Amino acid sequence: MFLAAAAAGSAGLCNLDGLCAAKKKRGRKRKLWVGICDWSLKVKGRKSLELAGSIGLDGVQISPLEAAEVLSYSTRAEQKMYAAAVKDTGVRIASVGLNVTNKYPLATDPRGPGWLIQTIDAAAAMGCKATLLAFFGNGALMDGNTKKLKKKEIDSVVGRLKDAAPHAKSKGVYLGLENTLSARDNITIMDRVGSDYVQVYYDIANSTKNGYDVPAEIRMLKGRICEFHFKNTDGVLGESGVKCEPIAEAINEIGYEGWLVLERSFGDDPLAYFKQNADYIRKLFALS
Repeated sequence: MFLAAAAAGSAGLCNLDGLCAAKKKRGRKRKLWVGICDWSLKVKGRKSLELAGSIGLDGVQISPLEAAEVLSYSTRAEQKMYAAAVKDTGVRIASVGLNVTNKYPLATDPRGPGWLIQTIDAAAAMGCKATLLAFFGNGALMDGNTKKLKKKEIDSVVGRLKDAAPHAKSKGVYLGLENTLSARDNITIMDRVGSDYVQVYYDIANSTKNGYDVPAEIRMLKGRICEFHFKNTDGVLGESGVKCEPIAEAINEIGYEGWLVLERSFGDDPLAYFKQNADYIRKLFALS
């Protein structure tokens, strides 16, 4: 298992009195860390950790090299590589992202059940507690044109999650659903599975774009969000697009602790963009 590195953060005073008050009320250091997806850095393996560290991020959400029968991050060789990279860079593995399911749907691909077990085991081996199960593109659970739920696919996903959930519980790893559904629809899926180890991987930009009341959804999902994608619909966080302050208030209110993972960049300099957003997040949550 990986050794946990100390969370790094840029200092800065929060100009949001309510958010700062929430931190003081806790009376202890807030367990929030800022990470980034390796696919957003456009590199994988050691290089992704090195790049994340170069802009002061705490961790990287990793993904497999390809949609193989045996996913790369489930191999001993790749786990040893990441262990060495964590030790050398001080940058942690934030979570494990099963994103090949956007092209090869978890609902229908025969490799899906095996991928779930491999992803759970990889997360446990690399010392992180959350996984991302992606349901976009070919794997979407809602028809993008009609906005109707794909009942057959959802039924299949529920069955596969029910089968995998006991293993997730035994490893202390959460299966996080990232999709275009509402909080209420995700709650229905989670209730059908019936395991506390199936939760939501919440993306604040996707939900904003889909017209959901993001702060209200976060409150509705209290205790059922395993991790966040913290990105914008356009521009720099805090300047346009997603309304971050009420979202941060909701996150504080539900007592969430864990990773806020950056994804997607705008502009010509992705690294500078990600650093600017990370600095904003740390100020927003009064992290130090």
